[in-house]
Amino acid sequence: MREYSVEMRGIVKKFGSVTASDQVDFSANAGEIHALLGENGAGKSTVMSMLSGVYRADEGEILIHGAAARIRSPKDAALLGVGMVFQNFRLVQSLTAAENIVLGEKSSFWRGSKWIKNKHMEIEALAERFGLKFPVDRPIWQLSVGEQQRVEIVKTLYRGADIIILDEPTSVLTPGEAEQLFETLQVMKREGKTVIMTTHKMKEVLASSDRISVMRKGKMIATLATADTNELELARLMVGREVTITRQEREETAGETLLVVKNLDVFADHGRKALNSLSLNVSKGEIVGVAGVAGNGQKELAEVLTGLRSWKNGEIHFDGALVKTASVRGAIDAGISHVPENRMKSGLAGRLGSVDNLLFKSYRSGQHSRMGFLKAAKNRAWSQELVERFNVKTPELDTPVQQMSGGNQQKLLFAREISHAPKLMVAVHPTQGLDVGATAGVHELLMELRSTGSGVLLISEDLDELLQLSDRILVMYGGKIIGEATHEHADRQTIGLLMAGIDNREESAV
Repeated sequence: MREYSVEMRGIVKKFGSVTASDQVDFSANAGEIHALLGENGAGKSTVMSMLSGVYRADEGEILIHGAAARIRSPKDAALLGVGMVFQNFRLVQSLTAAENIVLGEKSSFWRGSKWIKNKHMEIEALAERFGLKFPVDRPIWQLSVGEQQRVEIVKTLYRGADIIILDEPTSVLTPGEAEQLFETLQVMKREGKTVIMTTHKMKEVLASSDRISVMRKGKMIATLATADTNELELARLMVGREVTITRQEREETAGETLLVVKNLDVFADHGRKALNSLSLNVSKGEIVGVAGVAGNGQKELAEVLTGLRSWKNGEIHFDGALVKTASVRGAIDAGISHVPENRMKSGLAGRLGSVDNLLFKSYRSGQHSRMGFLKAAKNRAWSQELVERFNVKTPELDTPVQQMSGGNQQKLLFAREISHAPKLMVAVHPTQGLDVGATAGVHELLMELRSTGSGVLLISEDLDELLQLSDRILVMYGGKIIGEATHEHADRQTIGLLMAGIDNREESAV
């Protein structure tokens, strides 16, 4: 009988009255790429967290290379050769990318800045090899979410784990970079490493994995050979019902121009220019997608439009009026809603319940307060109505939102932003880390906004999402718009090349 590199038997994990993992069996072979799928809240992250030492199982056993393992901490897991790239990053914000990667390295102690600098070339070479470049000498807090995820991937590879768990590893990569990563995974496979990949991208799973395990509601539903299944079957197993995965058809609804950005210059936190004479426009009833690799100015563009960041030069006109200064309150009052790229960092307050989070932008209004006092009963009823309308699953309205699944957190965030009937929605990576069911729900909400005449600026690194939803796709590179395509004429290969800064359109015309 073949010995598994990882074997988990009868794994049970409970959080209070909630059973997150119910008698789960899971195994992966050395020299195998094994995909683990499931809706948010299905229990897959909990199972992988027990394998990586973040949680301890209440029942069951874990075997590593055939031997019983006591994994009580991430350190125990690391000593056994298990490394995990988490969806919620484990990075020290004040340290540089390079310092985070070498932090805790075996047999190392703090040796000063000279030792750190000597590591830069090694880390840069590793990042280059895997197509995951990022500024190694920049503090984490100055990096975008996508760049931070790349640091996490390189950190795991740098530490030489032979059992590597990757959570959504391609969510911030261009198609070309994703293909490069899959080639790397194949190299790991040939060298006998075990790769466990959790992702919601069916096409990538089918293209890169050997076997696929599907979880639903804390139970392991099925384990299939990748060659024997397809995208629709996997979606059905994940959500327990048939799911349609098609490009959104649409009627022409675009109206008069809503947003005009002219020659905008914006500087990032690190002092370099993030937006360089950028111009774009969004009409009412239109979804404009913005494609680009993380770090090309998308973050700063979203922050400028939502009042979080000022600009150096250029003009912004919204709904016929000139925007003179950056103001969050001004943006809210003007009718601009914002779904940020990191929902738990800048969108929701994790320790507060649904009512408080839903009231963040409207608590001052006469509908929700009187003479400085909140209308508690009325606000609770209003929150309950929104939770039901947007199908947010939470045990109680007072349950901290950090205890919700990622999909339910995102639906709650959308409930708050849409409840204000926005004229413009700025949505940044709105489905990052969400399962197929939750993703479909978010897409329906965006299309509903479009149909009611609202404009949507959809910033995403998921080309499939942009191709499915956008009326027009703009490509950002180096802080500029370097390409544009309509819904009917968008070409995946051309957009992918533009995202990487390669424009072959002129060459093709010659």
